[in-house]
Amino acid sequence: MDIVALIGGLLLILVGANALTDGAASVAKRFNISSLVIGLTIVAFGTSAPELTVSIVSALKGSADMAIGNVVGSNIFNTLMIVGCTAAIVPIGMNKGTLSKEIPLCILASVVLFICGNDVLINGATENTISSSDGMLLLCFFAIFLGYTFAIAHNGNGEEETKIKLMPVWKSGLFIAGGLVGLIYGGQFFVDGASGIARGLGVSESIIGLTLVAGGTSLPELATSVVAALKKNPEMAIGNVIGSNLFNIFFVLGCSATISPLNMKGITNVDLGVLIGSCVLLYLFGLFIRKRTITRLEGIVMVLCYIAYMIYLIKG
Repeated sequence: MDIVALIGGLLLILVGANALTDGAASVAKRFNISSLVIGLTIVAFGTSAPELTVSIVSALKGSADMAIGNVVGSNIFNTLMIVGCTAAIVPIGMNKGTLSKEIPLCILASVVLFICGNDVLINGATENTISSSDGMLLLCFFAIFLGYTFAIAHNGNGEEETKIKLMPVWKSGLFIAGGLVGLIYGGQFFVDGASGIARGLGVSESIIGLTLVAGGTSLPELATSVVAALKKNPEMAIGNVIGSNLFNIFFVLGCSATISPLNMKGITNVDLGVLIGSCVLLYLFGLFIRKRTITRLEGIVMVLCYIAYMIYLIKG
């Protein structure tokens, strides 16, 4: 039953996120909001909605390790597995702004999370906790990121415009309402199922969060990136991953911690170090060998790094 709840919850989350995104994008288009802004905000929110739902539900149910593990694991999966798989199919080119501004911003987000989650190391506290004040700080960073996003859109330097499907107002409302219901109930089923599996296997919720939950909630990003690569538009994968990673740390964890402080028990500095290292590796691969390009070989190396991390988690 736990497996049924997990799979059923994930399906509800994915369908709900898609419906909510389509409905909200259609409403925004009717108010003459540009497709670029919709793509950089509503669509980005849509692909990160599974992480947001699972992390908030986990925080409310007292499963802090799953909430944090979901975000940390999703970001590592995004950077190493999604970019790696995409580059293995088609080498990924990136523009100058991505390498000089957006990837360093991703590294900064990971370092900020490392600092927020290291009360024992930095302050000599008895336990590591992402407090409500840490959550509010992360949301402040998210506000800065949004400002940067709108500045890109205003200057016309963003990615190409997202095609928005217009639908009648009643249908948009139905999609938004149905999407929210799917996210809420799907999140509850998914977290209950994942917690039950963790108890049944005798492993910690942090391991389930870093592996099973992280991979499941990253399916929208994986699907988007692989399809983009097959359609010979692999550059979209980098923007998709960076947007999702920043959204996950600044908004998802920011909201979760603000609602309920998150005690870090099973998430270690090794996991946070791998998170920072994956972003640094992406930056170095973009900087050297073929400049501003992730080659097939580099993509394969990234996938192998992710597999090595999974082996470490399972054996550890």
